Amino acid sequence: MKIRIGVIGIGGVGGYFGGLLAKAYSNSKFVEIIFIARGDMQKAIAQNGLKIITDTDEIIVFPDLVSNDPDVIGKLDFLICCTKTYHIDDSLLFIKKCITKNTVFLPLYNGVDAPERISTLFPENEVLQACVYIVSMIVSAGVIKKVGTYEKLFFGSTMAPIATLNKLHSIFKSAAIESYLVENIEQTVWEKFIFISTLASATCYLNQNIGEILNTKKSRLFYIDLLNEITLIAAIKGLDLPNDIIIQSILKLEKSPFDATSSMHRDLLKGRNIELYSLVEFVVNEGAKYEVETPTYQMVLDKLSKK
Repeated sequence: MKIRIGVIGIGGVGGYFGGLLAKAYSNSKFVEIIFIARGDMQKAIAQNGLKIITDTDEIIVFPDLVSNDPDVIGKLDFLICCTKTYHIDDSLLFIKKCITKNTVFLPLYNGVDAPERISTLFPENEVLQACVYIVSMIVSAGVIKKVGTYEKLFFGSTMAPIATLNKLHSIFKSAAIESYLVENIEQTVWEKFIFISTLASATCYLNQNIGEILNTKKSRLFYIDLLNEITLIAAIKGLDLPNDIIIQSILKLEKSPFDATSSMHRDLLKGRNIELYSLVEFVVNEGAKYEVETPTYQMVLDKLSKK
């Protein structure tokens, strides 16, 4: 029996990592890669394959199957989840019949609330924790562009059998995906969350790019206030984060392209739905839960809730 891996959400993250899997396991006797896509993306991949553009080359890959029909997709052993966080519930419930009690979820969403939300929907299933570092985006239907050489996928679990984790890790390594099986995965996920949550909040609230935030004193202080609030929550939750996590986050921002902004800011500017709950409201709610004041995050939530 083949190991059947579904990838739902063929965007920058799902398209890139799913594409590497499809390339590695084309015509494999052991692994089957299924893209769960709809609309123009589904049509483009079905007709012409998925094109992945990097700084150095282009490849075109074909998954074993691309579909949005649960009856066609069939039962899945692993499901790599890469939609926007506001589509978690509806996208997973739509393919509910593809999920057995043995299906393992690997959530590659923004935010840190996805595993709990998935476990609420599917309480019998193993839900791993994970995060990725990559700059990639949809150029057009069926075309994904990855910028730069930096790409890392971290995952782990305190509950899942080590055999399951090792199996997935082996699948990734054979597909040339730079992946790391991490023991203290919650801390790793929160380190990324602190960076993307504060960046998304600051860029959207201030309507500024990275360079403008760093080079404007008032904006820089606003960004630091966000960092102070979210790192205090993490500390009170008992997460073992680096003592210099705030400095690390600022240095990471200073190394980013100054004309760049957050993906949430780009969505906001284009009038799209934004991941307000997972990246902002979640922090406010966690602050209330642990009795940590979050006035700066509350300002962001209040302003963006009116959009």
